[in-house]
Amino acid sequence: MSKMIITIARQYGSGGKTVGQELAKRLSINCYDRELMRLASDESGIAEGLFGKADERLKNSPLVRITRNIYKGQLIPPESDEFASNDNLFNYQAKVIRDLAEEESCVIIGRCADYVLKEYDHVVSVFVHGSKQFCLARAKERLGYENDKDVEKYIAKTDKYRADYYKYYTGHEWFDARNYDLCLDSSKLGFEGCIEAILQYCRIRFPGQFCS
Repeated sequence: MSKMIITIARQYGSGGKTVGQELAKRLSINCYDRELMRLASDESGIAEGLFGKADERLKNSPLVRITRNIYKGQLIPPESDEFASNDNLFNYQAKVIRDLAEEESCVIIGRCADYVLKEYDHVVSVFVHGSKQFCLARAKERLGYENDKDVEKYIAKTDKYRADYYKYYTGHEWFDARNYDLCLDSSKLGFEGCIEAILQYCRIRFPGQFCS
């Protein structure tokens, strides 16, 4: 199989991460999620903990909802006061994503990877979503909450942040189906169905290259 990257964006509770992890196992390739922070830390020399803190700072900042810093591929040099800024931490994660796309087949979860790799021909971008009740049930199980309203608020807050984060760095709407090759409803297809749909799409798109 030639190199192929599968990027997965996902609603909270839809199981998109699980789909990505299981897909990677099926294809015997790596799946990258929070590991990207460690790799970006190694690449930049910036402490790994700052990458997680950057996410929290953006999550709590109103600026992410009203401003844009669309990713263009640049890195801020170490001598700059902005070297460890939120935006440059994203730039380094994006660099790692692009390097991975050059080096190996893999699955990448989140991090606007579909946009970062939009110029690459060997990328399949997927958005996994689910019904309100499906996401609610999975989130309750994962979070251990009993009150549906508390879980609904958590899901809404998380998805709002993901949408704001995506728009801040890409200028596009996270929920817009036109950003992705495939949009899959895990509440209808199930995780296995989502995996099979992605595999079938790859077989059709990359005939003679894809085997599974």
